[in-house]
Amino acid sequence: QVHLVESGGGLVQAGGSLRLSCAASGRAFGDYGMAWFRQAPEKEREFVATINRIGSDLYYADSVKGRFSISRDNAKNTLYLQMNNLKPEDTAVYYCAKSRVAGASRYSDLYDSWGQGTQVTVSS
Repeated sequence: QVHLVESGGGLVQAGGSLRLSCAASGRAFGDYGMAWFRQAPEKEREFVATINRIGSDLYYADSVKGRFSISRDNAKNTLYLQMNNLKPEDTAVYYCAKSRVAGASRYSDLYDSWGQGTQVTVSS
């Protein structure tokens, strides 16, 4: 089992940037794909970005493409999400998740470990 802890959220003005981190415990971090999801108030959880175990395959939701960048450092057991040009509609709790497989996937059913989430609030 992998334990995930997100950090880096906060309050930022529209057009600003934030970098989220997800620290993972356990030796298996580098064996699995990872992803970021988010959930806004009164909305369903949605996919944001995903990366395969070695960082060679990256996929993004259309709403964040060109503004967000997912990356990972397997030596540090850490996943990142660089968020630029933030918009008020990006306001949500952001969760990192570990996949059951090595590849990248946007489907939440494949993810078996989740962090507690970090709040991102973008003011207009």
